[in-house]
Amino acid sequence: MSLQRIFSQAKFETVAVLRNGEQLLISLVFPLGLLIFLAKSPLLTGLGVISPDASPLTIAVPGALSLSLASSAFTGQAIATAFDRRYGVLRQLATTPLGTNGLILGKLGAVIIVVLIQFALVLAVSLALGFRGPIDVLGAVLATVFGTAALLSLGLLMAGTVRAEATLAGSNLIWVLMAGVGGLVIAPPGEWGTVVSYLPSGALGDAMRAAVGSGNIDIKAIIVLLVWGLVGTLAARRWFRFE
Repeated sequence: MSLQRIFSQAKFETVAVLRNGEQLLISLVFPLGLLIFLAKSPLLTGLGVISPDASPLTIAVPGALSLSLASSAFTGQAIATAFDRRYGVLRQLATTPLGTNGLILGKLGAVIIVVLIQFALVLAVSLALGFRGPIDVLGAVLATVFGTAALLSLGLLMAGTVRAEATLAGSNLIWVLMAGVGGLVIAPPGEWGTVVSYLPSGALGDAMRAAVGSGNIDIKAIIVLLVWGLVGTLAARRWFRFE
């Protein structure tokens, strides 16, 4: 397995994402739109998520970052991989010198590159909107790394076991649910909030909100993401089919 082949595959996967209008809509336009909407509207105050004198950016910024990560690591890769599998691309690549592990590492590299681009844009817009909240860099890095591992492994599991059309519909539906009631953007109150905190989306949202805006590390959320990453990886290795 050559590093040059992995880098080439990562570059190819990245370019494919950036040239795909639908994936750009989900990965860039929606998170940035959400950021601006939450920052400029009274929604968070009206829902009682923040107090009237608090800055909505403390919720909007980590929410946009979490949504960006979920868009690329889960939805985008699930859809792209499912259709590559349907058209026989995965089977052909797996038999090349790149190999199965090289293919997976190439996809991981592409996700990391796209997420870095997304984060740079979100943070640039956040600064323009006046965000000056505390950021725990280590907490943000841990949330990003373990969140990517958990959601990417689950996305690949779906893509490798479910038909492409069902993956397309299912991954988009799950993305909407994660953003709406799954704790990715806003932590739900009550018992549902407790349940959601143990799901990948809720744990990612909790970890990112703690790191960006509060300036600390949510150890419990990081551990939950780590567990989901391990479970998703083992399940994908066991049940993923290349054709």
